Amino acid sequence: MVAVTLAPSILTADFGQLADQIRAAEAGGADYIHLDVMDGRFVPPITFGPLVVEAIRRVTTLPLDIHLMIERPEAQFEAFIEAGGDIINFHIEAAAHVDRLLRGIHAKNKRAGICLNPGTPISAIEEVLDVADQVMVMLINPGWGGQKMLPTALNKVRRLKALLDARGLKPDIEVDGGVKATNAAQCVEAGANILVCGSSVYNGDASPQSNLRTLRQAIGNAPSS
Repeated sequence: MVAVTLAPSILTADFGQLADQIRAAEAGGADYIHLDVMDGRFVPPITFGPLVVEAIRRVTTLPLDIHLMIERPEAQFEAFIEAGGDIINFHIEAAAHVDRLLRGIHAKNKRAGICLNPGTPISAIEEVLDVADQVMVMLINPGWGGQKMLPTALNKVRRLKALLDARGLKPDIEVDGGVKATNAAQCVEAGANILVCGSSVYNGDASPQSNLRTLRQAIGNAPSS
Protein backbone atom coordinates (compact mmCIF):
# COMPACT_ATOMS: atom_id res chain seq x y z
CA MET A 1 0.00 0.00 0.00
CA VAL A 2 1.33 3.43 -0.96
CA ALA A 3 1.72 5.80 1.97
CA VAL A 4 -0.38 8.91 1.33
CA THR A 5 0.66 12.33 2.56
CA LEU A 6 -2.12 14.68 3.70
CA ALA A 7 -1.26 18.34 3.29
CA PRO A 8 -3.90 20.66 4.79
CA SER A 9 -4.00 24.03 3.07
CA ILE A 10 -4.54 26.99 5.36
CA LEU A 11 -6.35 28.92 2.61
CA THR A 12 -9.72 28.34 4.28
CA ALA A 13 -8.42 28.36 7.87
CA ASP A 14 -9.39 31.04 10.41
CA PHE A 15 -6.46 33.45 10.15
CA GLY A 16 -7.49 35.05 13.42
CA GLN A 17 -6.55 31.77 15.10
CA LEU A 18 -3.98 30.55 12.63
CA ALA A 19 -1.47 29.14 15.10
CA ASP A 20 -4.21 27.11 16.80
CA GLN A 21 -5.57 25.96 13.44
CA ILE A 22 -2.15 24.69 12.37
CA ARG A 23 -1.57 22.94 15.69
CA ALA A 24 -4.99 21.30 15.35
CA ALA A 25 -4.04 19.92 11.93
CA GLU A 26 -0.76 18.66 13.31
CA ALA A 27 -2.58 16.96 16.19
CA GLY A 28 -4.98 15.41 13.67
CA GLY A 29 -2.21 13.65 11.78
CA ALA A 30 -1.33 16.11 9.02
CA ASP A 31 1.92 15.29 7.24
CA TYR A 32 2.60 18.69 5.64
CA ILE A 33 1.18 22.18 5.96
CA HIS A 34 0.37 23.55 2.51
CA LEU A 35 0.79 27.30 2.03
CA ASP A 36 -0.84 28.96 -0.99
CA VAL A 37 1.10 32.09 -1.93
CA MET A 38 -0.82 34.28 -4.40
CA ASP A 39 0.32 37.60 -5.82
CA GLY A 40 -2.82 39.08 -7.36
CA ARG A 41 -1.25 38.79 -10.82
CA PHE A 42 -0.73 35.14 -11.71
CA VAL A 43 -4.04 34.50 -9.93
CA PRO A 44 -6.52 37.23 -8.93
CA PRO A 45 -6.36 37.02 -5.11
CA ILE A 46 -3.49 38.12 -2.86
CA THR A 47 -2.78 35.94 0.16
CA PHE A 48 0.50 36.32 2.05
CA GLY A 49 4.25 36.42 1.74
CA PRO A 50 7.40 35.28 3.54
CA LEU A 51 6.55 36.98 6.84
CA VAL A 52 3.52 34.76 7.35
CA VAL A 53 5.52 31.68 6.34
CA GLU A 54 8.14 32.65 8.92
CA ALA A 55 5.45 32.97 11.61
CA ILE A 56 4.00 29.57 10.69
CA ARG A 57 7.45 28.01 10.82
CA ARG A 58 7.64 28.99 14.49
CA VAL A 59 4.48 27.08 15.45
CA THR A 60 4.99 23.73 13.69
CA THR A 61 7.72 21.25 12.94
CA LEU A 62 5.82 19.80 9.97
CA PRO A 63 7.29 20.31 6.49
CA LEU A 64 5.98 23.48 4.87
CA ASP A 65 4.79 22.80 1.33
CA ILE A 66 4.96 26.18 -0.41
CA HIS A 67 2.76 26.65 -3.49
CA LEU A 68 3.93 29.73 -5.37
CA MET A 69 1.07 31.00 -7.51
CA ILE A 70 3.09 34.04 -8.48
CA GLU A 71 4.73 35.58 -11.50
CA ARG A 72 8.52 35.32 -11.75
CA PRO A 73 8.95 32.69 -9.02
CA GLU A 74 12.67 32.68 -9.77
CA ALA A 75 12.88 36.14 -8.19
CA GLN A 76 11.08 35.16 -4.97
CA PHE A 77 11.79 31.51 -4.14
CA GLU A 78 14.84 32.19 -1.97
CA ALA A 79 12.81 34.44 0.36
CA PHE A 80 10.36 31.59 1.00
CA ILE A 81 13.19 29.18 1.70
CA GLU A 82 14.74 31.64 4.15
CA ALA A 83 11.32 31.99 5.81
CA GLY A 84 11.22 28.25 6.49
CA GLY A 85 9.80 26.58 3.39
CA ASP A 86 10.81 22.95 2.91
CA ILE A 87 9.24 22.25 -0.50
CA ILE A 88 9.01 24.95 -3.15
CA ASN A 89 6.39 24.40 -5.85
CA PHE A 90 6.04 26.80 -8.78
CA HIS A 91 3.96 26.90 -11.94
CA ILE A 92 5.33 25.96 -15.34
CA GLU A 93 3.10 28.73 -16.73
CA ALA A 94 4.90 31.39 -14.67
CA ALA A 95 8.58 30.44 -14.82
CA ALA A 96 10.90 31.55 -17.61
CA HIS A 97 13.69 29.02 -16.97
CA VAL A 98 12.19 25.92 -15.41
CA ASP A 99 15.25 23.68 -15.29
CA ARG A 100 17.35 26.46 -13.79
CA LEU A 101 14.76 27.14 -11.10
CA LEU A 102 14.39 23.48 -10.14
CA ARG A 103 18.16 23.19 -9.81
CA GLY A 104 18.33 26.47 -7.91
CA ILE A 105 15.90 25.12 -5.32
CA HIS A 106 18.00 21.95 -5.04
CA ALA A 107 21.10 24.08 -4.53
CA LYS A 108 19.42 25.37 -1.37
CA ASN A 109 18.91 21.75 -0.23
CA LYS A 110 15.13 21.94 -0.60
CA ARG A 111 12.64 19.81 -2.52
CA ALA A 112 11.47 21.25 -5.81
CA GLY A 113 8.03 20.82 -7.31
CA ILE A 114 6.45 21.93 -10.56
CA CYS A 115 2.73 22.67 -10.96
CA LEU A 116 0.35 22.22 -13.88
CA ASN A 117 -2.85 24.20 -14.35
CA PRO A 118 -5.86 22.30 -15.76
CA GLY A 119 -5.33 23.70 -19.26
CA THR A 120 -1.60 22.93 -19.38
CA PRO A 121 -0.61 19.60 -20.96
CA ILE A 122 1.78 17.16 -19.33
CA SER A 123 4.05 17.54 -22.35
CA ALA A 124 5.00 21.01 -21.06
CA ILE A 125 7.08 19.43 -18.28
CA GLU A 126 8.38 16.26 -19.94
CA GLU A 127 11.90 17.66 -20.34
CA VAL A 128 12.30 18.37 -16.61
CA LEU A 129 10.57 15.38 -15.01
CA ASP A 130 13.93 13.90 -14.09
CA VAL A 131 14.80 17.05 -12.11
CA ALA A 132 11.53 17.54 -10.19
CA ASP A 133 10.95 15.99 -6.76
CA GLN A 134 7.21 16.29 -7.15
CA VAL A 135 4.61 17.30 -9.72
CA MET A 136 1.47 19.09 -8.59
CA VAL A 137 -1.58 18.58 -10.78
CA MET A 138 -4.21 21.26 -10.24
CA LEU A 139 -7.68 19.71 -10.11
CA ILE A 140 -9.27 23.17 -10.23
CA ASN A 141 -8.39 26.49 -11.81
CA PRO A 142 -6.24 28.05 -9.07
CA GLY A 143 -7.12 31.12 -7.07
CA TRP A 144 -9.82 30.28 -4.54
CA GLY A 145 -10.44 27.57 -1.98
CA GLY A 146 -13.64 25.56 -1.77
CA GLN A 147 -13.98 24.83 -5.50
CA LYS A 148 -15.25 21.52 -6.84
CA MET A 149 -12.83 19.21 -8.61
CA LEU A 150 -13.06 19.45 -12.38
CA PRO A 151 -14.77 16.31 -13.77
CA THR A 152 -11.89 15.14 -15.98
CA ALA A 153 -9.02 16.29 -13.78
CA LEU A 154 -8.00 12.85 -12.55
CA ASN A 155 -7.46 11.65 -16.11
CA LYS A 156 -4.38 13.87 -16.24
CA VAL A 157 -3.11 12.32 -13.02
CA ARG A 158 -3.47 8.84 -14.54
CA ARG A 159 -1.62 9.89 -17.68
CA LEU A 160 1.16 11.46 -15.63
CA LYS A 161 1.54 8.35 -13.49
CA ALA A 162 1.72 6.15 -16.60
CA LEU A 163 4.38 8.41 -18.12
CA LEU A 164 6.50 8.41 -14.96
CA ASP A 165 6.24 4.63 -14.65
CA ALA A 166 7.21 4.16 -18.30
CA ARG A 167 10.32 6.31 -17.77
CA GLY A 168 11.21 4.78 -14.41
CA LEU A 169 10.88 8.12 -12.62
CA LYS A 170 9.51 8.46 -9.11
CA PRO A 171 8.66 12.07 -8.24
CA ASP A 172 5.73 12.45 -5.89
CA ILE A 173 2.40 13.28 -7.51
CA GLU A 174 0.53 15.95 -5.58
CA VAL A 175 -3.05 16.92 -6.34
CA ASP A 176 -4.62 20.20 -5.31
CA GLY A 177 -8.22 21.35 -5.53
CA GLY A 178 -11.54 19.92 -4.45
CA VAL A 179 -10.10 16.96 -2.54
CA LYS A 180 -12.71 15.58 -0.14
CA ALA A 181 -13.44 12.36 1.71
CA THR A 182 -15.80 11.41 -1.11
CA ASN A 183 -13.09 11.50 -3.80
CA ALA A 184 -9.80 11.09 -1.90
CA ALA A 185 -9.60 7.37 -2.67
CA GLN A 186 -10.11 8.12 -6.38
CA CYS A 187 -7.19 10.57 -6.26
CA VAL A 188 -4.96 7.86 -4.80
CA GLU A 189 -6.22 5.27 -7.30
CA ALA A 190 -5.31 7.68 -10.11
CA GLY A 191 -1.72 7.83 -8.86
CA ALA A 192 -1.50 10.70 -6.40
CA ASN A 193 0.39 10.20 -3.14
CA ILE A 194 0.14 13.75 -1.76
CA LEU A 195 -3.34 15.20 -1.25
CA VAL A 196 -3.78 18.90 -0.60
CA CYS A 197 -6.94 19.31 1.45
CA GLY A 198 -8.25 22.77 2.25
CA SER A 199 -11.97 23.23 2.86
CA SER A 200 -12.28 19.52 3.62
CA VAL A 201 -10.12 20.14 6.71
CA TYR A 202 -10.86 23.74 7.63
CA ASN A 203 -14.63 24.22 7.66
CA GLY A 204 -17.49 24.79 10.05
CA ASP A 205 -18.70 21.19 9.97
CA ALA A 206 -16.13 19.57 12.25
CA SER A 207 -12.70 20.15 13.78
CA PRO A 208 -9.55 19.84 11.68
CA GLN A 209 -8.62 16.75 13.71
CA SER A 210 -11.95 15.06 12.97
CA ASN A 211 -11.86 16.03 9.30
CA LEU A 212 -8.35 14.65 8.88
CA ARG A 213 -9.39 11.38 10.50
CA THR A 214 -12.29 11.16 8.07
CA LEU A 215 -9.97 11.73 5.10
CA ARG A 216 -7.51 9.14 6.39
CA GLN A 217 -10.30 6.60 6.82
CA ALA A 218 -11.55 7.34 3.31
CA ILE A 219 -8.22 6.36 1.80
CA GLY A 220 -7.68 3.51 4.26
CA ASN A 221 -4.11 4.57 4.84
CA ALA A 222 -1.81 5.15 7.78
CA PRO A 223 0.07 8.45 8.08
CA SER A 224 3.12 8.74 5.83
CA SER A 225 5.38 9.87 8.64
